[in-house]
Amino acid sequence: MEDSQLPGVASDVVSNADAINTISNVASVPGVQDSSMFSMFWNAGFIIKVVVLTLLIASICSWAIIIGKHFRLKKLRRDADYFEEDFWSGTPLDSLYEKLRNDVFDPMTNVFCAAMAEWQSFSSQNSQRGIEFAKMLERRIDRAMQIAIRKEVDELERHMGFLSSLGTNGVILGLFGTVLGILNGFKALAIQQSSSIAAVAPVISEALFTTALGIVAAIPAAVGYNKFMNDINRYVNRLETFADEFSSIISRQFNER
Repeated sequence: MEDSQLPGVASDVVSNADAINTISNVASVPGVQDSSMFSMFWNAGFIIKVVVLTLLIASICSWAIIIGKHFRLKKLRRDADYFEEDFWSGTPLDSLYEKLRNDVFDPMTNVFCAAMAEWQSFSSQNSQRGIEFAKMLERRIDRAMQIAIRKEVDELERHMGFLSSLGTNGVILGLFGTVLGILNGFKALAIQQSSSIAAVAPVISEALFTTALGIVAAIPAAVGYNKFMNDINRYVNRLETFADEFSSIISRQFNER
């Protein structure tokens, strides 16, 4: 009976020895003991490091753009409220223009000053007053305001293409790093001739980290792009509405003269 029990004991000892060896192998794999993001980055391959650095820099730039656009649009809406309050207060247009011409701080003021400058310049060069003069003046004022609006729109939409590109391609770039990392993991398995997940887990975790970083970079950029484009479109519509109203006021004042 004692002899019959020995094989079972021996098998238990062998199983425990295998378990101990497996644990020691896992502990000796780089990146398993220290699974911090810095260690993942430091132990990653060159291309994955480039992908991670690119995503980090792009994420920092996108947040800088998002914060800047938020405060910029907030200030523009506040300045537009102040300008419209002065504009509709009954102040003569010539007086308001003289007050604002040297202190153009916001797009709506710029559109107003561009129209007034065109009006004064064209009126001083043409002494005759008639229907043709009124139509020509109206066309020139409308063109001056549209040019001013286009310049302001170009300024407001600056860097929006970067947010759009990052929101669309950030995840793809992260997946690119993940695919490379998984390929490296399978190569490691082939070289070690091992099927243990412990041998490839650190490399795969580094690869999946690039996907997570790509998502973290892409989502704020996509959300910020959609929000700011809607805000810009609403502000541009406000400028165009003001331009139409101001054109009507100019026509009425010219007819009264």
